Amino acid sequence: MNIRVVMTAALAVFLQGCVEQAEDVGEAQDAPQVQDVGLAQVVEQAPDSGWNLPNKSDQRVIGAYDVVKGWPKELSDLPGHEGWTWGALQGVFAQNPDRVFVTMRGELRKLPENIPPQVIEIDDEAGGTIRLSAPVRRAPARNPSLDPMGSPGEPHWPTIGEEGRDYRWEHIIFVVNRAGDVVEWGPQWNSMFKRVHKIRISPYDPEKRVWVIDDAANAIYIFSNDGEELLQTLGTPGEQGNDESHFFRQTDVAWLPEGTFFVADGYENTRVVKFGKEGDYRMAWGEPSEPGGNEKRPNHFNEVHSIAIDAERRVYVSDRANRRIQIFDEDGNFIDQWYLGDINVTYDILITADQHLWMSDGHGNYKIYKYNLDGEMLLTWGSWGPYPGQLWGVHQMSVDQEGSLYVAEVLNARVQKFVPREGANPDYLVGKPAYPTWQE
Repeated sequence: MNIRVVMTAALAVFLQGCVEQAEDVGEAQDAPQVQDVGLAQVVEQAPDSGWNLPNKSDQRVIGAYDVVKGWPKELSDLPGHEGWTWGALQGVFAQNPDRVFVTMRGELRKLPENIPPQVIEIDDEAGGTIRLSAPVRRAPARNPSLDPMGSPGEPHWPTIGEEGRDYRWEHIIFVVNRAGDVVEWGPQWNSMFKRVHKIRISPYDPEKRVWVIDDAANAIYIFSNDGEELLQTLGTPGEQGNDESHFFRQTDVAWLPEGTFFVADGYENTRVVKFGKEGDYRMAWGEPSEPGGNEKRPNHFNEVHSIAIDAERRVYVSDRANRRIQIFDEDGNFIDQWYLGDINVTYDILITADQHLWMSDGHGNYKIYKYNLDGEMLLTWGSWGPYPGQLWGVHQMSVDQEGSLYVAEVLNARVQKFVPREGANPDYLVGKPAYPTWQE
């Protein structure tokens, strides 16, 4: 007998932190059955469940994983970084379990413990006064992605922080090994970066060059794997545009096997740009959406935020503010679109070697989703919060050769490592990427 649990996203948010009695819905039917392996959990060991539960009241909210607590090690433990902590972490890419790239928008001052509450007064629109307390004892104590006392590079909020006092522009890109040790990578490039959005390595590149997508600089930087050489720059740093040599806050990149690549462009532009292997412009497609986030027309975008390619060379584009995935062939011809729900906010998508699409919802439902390539949701797990294993703002995901999942949380200001639980059903694990060219 299979245990199946079905919860709506709204009910999952309302019942966060609770565990509901699993519902036995019988044997699997032809239609895919959504497995919510987050807030409502299987409560007893079933012969074919694939779960290795220590007892029937195990109240996990992290799916088929265990979270590695204390990974990476605290930034404040590094010499010269006492009193400093992580800022907004936007990107993570696992080259292998001992070489995990992480991107961050600078360091922030670490809040001392047991801060006495302070009262802040602000004027409201009606001419009255609102009194607020700070720090807010919620999750988290402050939002490093939107904190105006933090580092520059966030275009939505004015930055009033003072460098050296409120933030430090250090550890913009760093590498973490299996033991959780933090190793800075390419610190000589820190001053060049403005706001690194994501970081990737093409699975088809034997040199394992590192692609740094800096949306605030309107540029993509391609480095040698050790970070010593800047090999190529795409776009025109410091200039915005909508032509063959400019981006306007581009967000992501994906490749075909021969090296052709596609750029999601982006927050301000509303297009996908296709390049040849050497970075030669080929074409672009995409039109602006109607405002309001309810666009239904194909090939119109509002926040082109992530991009992925399947084994059939189809291009999947996260049209984030329109809450949908649009699918095209490699020449920009529209194929299909999936609507994801009224409160879905897709941050990252990836297509695994077993040809499933995994998606992170950053601040709508705060979950990880699994889809087949027909757009049917097969699985979801996750819970909002600041505690180990909970999620808030999963901006990029990556999986290593051992099946460990890494998530960079832009709103929780951390990167987390999840390892597959012993005995977990592989169908519940985010699949590994294809490694056609390199394995380590």
